[in-house]
Amino acid sequence: MTKVAIFASGSGSNAENIALHFKGSNSVIVDCIISNKSDAYVLERAKKMGIESAVFSGKCFAETDEVLNYLHSRGVDFIVLAGFLLKVPQNLLDAYPRRIVNIHPALLPKFGGKGMYGSHVHEAVIAAGETETGITIHFINENYDEGDIIFQASCPVLPTDTPDSVAEKVHRLEYQYFPTVIADTIEQLKASSFS
Repeated sequence: MTKVAIFASGSGSNAENIALHFKGSNSVIVDCIISNKSDAYVLERAKKMGIESAVFSGKCFAETDEVLNYLHSRGVDFIVLAGFLLKVPQNLLDAYPRRIVNIHPALLPKFGGKGMYGSHVHEAVIAAGETETGITIHFINENYDEGDIIFQASCPVLPTDTPDSVAEKVHRLEYQYFPTVIADTIEQLKASSFS
């Protein structure tokens, strides 16, 4: 059984969608949800789903091994970032090489980097006059949004679109693809560790 930890900073709709996708799976389980914000709605979602949750401050993430020790104590194998806004520290990158994935609400390498999240991305896409946008699921490295790309899916941006309508289209892609891409990535990881 592969144990997954989800890191989230906000409402957690993606985290919930992922957890529901794997509910009842005999190969992958969402073991815990971790946030850097004690008032993040994702913690309520975790509670409702009966999933263990924990909150660690940005300082804890950046300057201590507390998060790493917590993950190890729970036997976590794989980390999913679902709307997590902190930079993942080097100790986690070292402990989970190619086992941390993120979803970005644009077609990287466009519209990535520090500060490019949520509505900021959709506003930038419209301001640039793009005719398409989408999602990118990627491994993470020490730089924001620069890890190897695993999967992309796109949707049109129409002249009548607003940041909100673009966000809706992108969310639909996130809900549709993120859980299955996570499952496929974990399967490939298992296969490569046996070869």
